[in-house]
Amino acid sequence: MDSTPKYNEKVVRQFAIATVIWGIVGMAVGVLLAAQLLWPALNFDVPWLTFSRLRPLHTNAVIFAFGGSGLFATSYYVVQRTCSAPLFGEKWKLPAFTFWGWQAVIVGAVITLPLGLTQSKEYAELIWPLDVLITLVWVAYAVVFFGTIAMRKVKHIYVANWFFGAYVLTIAVLHIVNNLAIPTSWTHSYPVYAGAVDAMVQWWYGHNAVGFFLTAGFLGMMYYFVPKQAGRPIYSYRLSVVHFWALISIYMWAGPHHLHWTSLPEWAQSLGMVFSLILLAPSWGGMINGIMTLSGAWHKLRDDPIIRFLIVSLSFYGMSTFEGPMMSIKTVNALSHYTDWTIGHVHSGALGWVAFITIGSLYVLIPRLYGRESMYSVKAISLHFWVSTIGVVLYIAAMWIAGVMQGLMWRASNPDGTLTYSFIQSLEATYPYYAVRLLGGLLFLAGMFIMAWNVWRTIRPQPQPATASATATA
Repeated sequence: MDSTPKYNEKVVRQFAIATVIWGIVGMAVGVLLAAQLLWPALNFDVPWLTFSRLRPLHTNAVIFAFGGSGLFATSYYVVQRTCSAPLFGEKWKLPAFTFWGWQAVIVGAVITLPLGLTQSKEYAELIWPLDVLITLVWVAYAVVFFGTIAMRKVKHIYVANWFFGAYVLTIAVLHIVNNLAIPTSWTHSYPVYAGAVDAMVQWWYGHNAVGFFLTAGFLGMMYYFVPKQAGRPIYSYRLSVVHFWALISIYMWAGPHHLHWTSLPEWAQSLGMVFSLILLAPSWGGMINGIMTLSGAWHKLRDDPIIRFLIVSLSFYGMSTFEGPMMSIKTVNALSHYTDWTIGHVHSGALGWVAFITIGSLYVLIPRLYGRESMYSVKAISLHFWVSTIGVVLYIAAMWIAGVMQGLMWRASNPDGTLTYSFIQSLEATYPYYAVRLLGGLLFLAGMFIMAWNVWRTIRPQPQPATASATATA
């Protein structure tokens, strides 16, 4: 008798396909925004196509629609298999509620943000009714995830579930505390915080959304899918445990580095800088642990494009988690603050780390969800990898160069103390780099279309082989 639990794969399939769809939508909006910086007339004088309204739509679509759907899909898949238990709460339809509720939040963002309905908080722009829906979905998600762990058939809790669990719990706290507000209508509210306190709470939320949504959650992916695709155990299980506890203990305190040279007290700025620098150690410990899992099997990098996505994502993770602490140093921040260097840093993490680890994980996941031996085209995966990698490198290199140039131009002064360059001159100098950024974004978007085609050819119904006639002909 087969003792394998009947896993809930329907909701995993739904979230996996949603990840691909929202990835295309979010990145297409990003390409439009990059084009608008070159040609502002592309807003066509339509208010809901202006940069200021589409930019939060882009960030929400890429982070919460694409990245969030990927996290739901992989966490639901991983927790069932590492616990040998189906998803908890199926009889109350909680997994289905998390899918449809999350999609409703995203559709709500697609409607409200272009209309200019916003709280004007970075990564937390959505109006209060959508914030309430997010809370309901997230509570259901926590019940499903931790309920599954409670019902596990194995004593051990695999390390990927520790990272997924930390992300689920912390995002709940961050979201609720940062979005406390007093509603004045269905579309407007006042935050309960004011001034520097509001800024501090916002960036406690904002940086830890990066730390737990865009780092801890995707490290959960890494700790399952890298060993799975490599066919080898994680390099050091002890290091993975140290990585977990060090990361979640330190990350929470790094937020003030977003507020250097503001009205935030100096001691709080310095505290954020110090904890940011300490963060380098656990971050690189996790990167080394993932990459060294290939020790003794380095040939897989040559033969398997999925492994390339997963390992290169870890390289970008290491690069981004070196660059972030460096930019938190006040003297460096004095040059980088408010420049396109920050944009390059964000996208090296968002595209190189988050998108690559998600794409690689989905390429592992989707054939298994649909009973296929592999993706339809391995060559298309390899093409996707190279197109996307070139796109990322063009994008971030252009923004790094532009950002350093902007910082130097803004601080340059004449002997009499006047500024050497006007702000318009710095924009003119940046213009060519915006063209390179647009090219990089177009290449990355093209890669997502390649993936969508490959996924469709993989999951579409397979033709049934013709069967021989059971009756002989005369």
